[in-house]
Amino acid sequence: MVRSILTFGDSNTHGTQPIVTLGEMRRFGSDIRWPRVMARALGPGWELVEEGLPGRTTQDADPVMGAHMNGQEGLKIALASHGPLDLLTIMLGTNDLKHRFAPTPERITAGLAGLLDIALHRDMAARHPGLRVLVICPPPVREVSPLRGDFHGAEAHGPALAEAYRALAAARGVGFFDAGSVIEVSETDGVHFEAPAHQALGAAVAEVVRGMV
Repeated sequence: MVRSILTFGDSNTHGTQPIVTLGEMRRFGSDIRWPRVMARALGPGWELVEEGLPGRTTQDADPVMGAHMNGQEGLKIALASHGPLDLLTIMLGTNDLKHRFAPTPERITAGLAGLLDIALHRDMAARHPGLRVLVICPPPVREVSPLRGDFHGAEAHGPALAEAYRALAAARGVGFFDAGSVIEVSETDGVHFEAPAHQALGAAVAEVVRGMV
């Protein structure tokens, strides 16, 4: 039996490389991106669907990047487009830390709760019987150039997300993993992951997934 897993997230699930110059977008190849690393570690019994959109938030339409950055609409589309799925990973919250969203840990966690409401709804249970969900908290953001302006104040809120996410995951009966326990963001832009971090995260998530199925 082949199981299927959908990795739902933002630029760090997409595989965006650390940004050196604003406006320049580069993506790691399939040998580097953490979802692909995870899939290779899980082996041929798994089918991977990568669903990472740079700029995606847990709940907000972005006034700069567009309304489609609202992860709640994106998750509905992704779950309706694929399946039946056996496991869903959600790693979002980094973009919610942008100053224009007036972030607080409570508000971001509420966005995650909305995503779980969608994934665990009875309509999705009928489409994806037995779906298991793994919440992955992204590592804390650092306020460094060239993204420092967008993420002004993020360092004050990011470190609190892990415990808030952990508590919500426990309350909703879903899996939880703190990516910050194994990786850190790049010193180049303070948001994205370097190649070794993708490798480490992919291997760690594969272990968590094995324990959930």
